[in-house]
Amino acid sequence: MPAREGGYTAPMWDLENVTIRRASVGEMDNNVYVITAKRSGAQVLIDAADDFPAIQALLESGAQDGGGPAHVEMIITTHSHWDHVRALAEAAAATGARTAAGSDDIPDIPLSADVALNHGDILDFDGFDLEVIHLRGHTPGSVALLCRNGAGPAHLFSGDSLFPGGVGNTWKDPERFNSLFNDVVERVFEYLPDDTVVHPGHGAHTTLGAERPHLPEWKARGW
Repeated sequence: MPAREGGYTAPMWDLENVTIRRASVGEMDNNVYVITAKRSGAQVLIDAADDFPAIQALLESGAQDGGGPAHVEMIITTHSHWDHVRALAEAAAATGARTAAGSDDIPDIPLSADVALNHGDILDFDGFDLEVIHLRGHTPGSVALLCRNGAGPAHLFSGDSLFPGGVGNTWKDPERFNSLFNDVVERVFEYLPDDTVVHPGHGAHTTLGAERPHLPEWKARGW
């Protein structure tokens, strides 16, 4: 469960090998996440959405969690929408980190990615790894990122593809909805257990177990 700790008061999940901290930024309350390896201090920043000073404070807060000097190894963008990338260039320049995004979204992101992400890729960092899950529909290249936590529940960073209460916006386009819904069912709900914690691009976290009973309702309503 998240806790609030000293310094920058970001919600924190204290896991076996990593910590996860979150901040909400901008007028659309975008979630920004930093994963910090406890042993090495390696960090991954997910969605440099806006307000770089707040992101910098989040990184500094995460730096307290690592056993080695904190260093941002990668900034990952879950999808190309403008509200998720407004601080990307500033964060990349300040940290010197590599940038990454889903292959099909890279042309629509102002700062070209160093690493193109595809379904099933495993990103290996010093103390943890992230599995890339491609979820097509909200944008063509939307990705979720799966962090497995030793003996504890896995944590899924879903961007705007999965929220408490439904999948992401597909703008009343049945083809896009079906694409996203099918990917979420097959690549998330059929793949991962109910205790998996879902960290969305906006709003509160949830679990797959809390959302699974509502899948037929989401399918029937078409959003």
